[in-house]
Amino acid sequence: MSKTASPAYFHLKKLGYLAFLLLALMPYLSALLGQYSHAPNLSAYLTLSFSFILVPLLDHVLGHDSGNPDKTTEKKLSTEFYYEFITSLCVPLQYLMLVFGAYYMIAANLNIWGMLGWSASIGLVNSSVGITAAHELIHKNSFHERLAGGLLLASVCYSTFKVEHIRGHHVWVGTCRDRTTAKYNQSVYKFLLGVLPFNFLSGWKLEWERLVRRGFNPLGWRNELIWWHTLSLVLAVALALLFGWLGLAFFIVQSAVAIIVLEIINYVEHYGLARKQLANGLYEPVSQEHSWNSDFLLSNLMLFHLQRHSDHHQQSKKRFQLLLHHDTSPQLPSGYPAMILLALCPPLWFRIINPKIKNAAAGG
Repeated sequence: MSKTASPAYFHLKKLGYLAFLLLALMPYLSALLGQYSHAPNLSAYLTLSFSFILVPLLDHVLGHDSGNPDKTTEKKLSTEFYYEFITSLCVPLQYLMLVFGAYYMIAANLNIWGMLGWSASIGLVNSSVGITAAHELIHKNSFHERLAGGLLLASVCYSTFKVEHIRGHHVWVGTCRDRTTAKYNQSVYKFLLGVLPFNFLSGWKLEWERLVRRGFNPLGWRNELIWWHTLSLVLAVALALLFGWLGLAFFIVQSAVAIIVLEIINYVEHYGLARKQLANGLYEPVSQEHSWNSDFLLSNLMLFHLQRHSDHHQQSKKRFQLLLHHDTSPQLPSGYPAMILLALCPPLWFRIINPKIKNAAAGG
């Protein structure tokens, strides 16, 4: 149940947000373990094991976080540069990770299974840390934060998310026009087949329409997607020149994993939750009932409060440290790491989540 927490609690939580570094630094620990254990192919899976085994277990050991700030604490939190700094810090961390990731994969002489595990691990980190930070940054008004968000998304070849998420998803969430809102009884695999091409095409369409409305050439220099995709291409070429075809393959695989993890999280966040269409053809306003939430402490700290998703959709420019827990929002039985695994098994997902939707619709 939500409660107002003391200022001292948020002082401790300020340090707790550095938990994202646990995941960001995990590949380096994995590399050290591989070097000293002489089992680099096995240690390449350390990051995946940490994320999908240890974090879900610790979520349930450490428990829930439903504490909300009072008005005085909220005002203080909103003025602290620290929170902007740690999300922006993810940009150099992510670009360093790309170079280190490609270098280590070749230097460690990994076999095919080791390379796949390593590339998937980097992709998971660059999604869970990098794209989560990008999601925070692209919603802000300042140019440098939106720039930082774009740099993060370009590093995983998903710059269209910067456009489609803001101008598409946040406008049409919970409606048939939003492919990012998974339908009731839609499996994550069918969802991915639809949302991946949709995000790309919708992002370009929205940017094209914006420029045409303003009287600009949609294929000119003002089209930000041209710049971001050019940067992704530059990164691909740079890694190929530095590390050969394996460097290019690493960049492609980590990007694909990062994108897929992002979209599975999107699936989890809105599955089966629809806004009612009114008699005038419009849709009811977005409310706390149109996003799934999870109040588990550790995964929320590691993901910059992404799991307080309902409050984000109601006030999308609100910084992550200010997002509130709402008891009236649909609640997931675990944090996002465990829910990603659950979503990958559709029969089990439907068995656990569908009754929660029916119960909420019945007012339970």
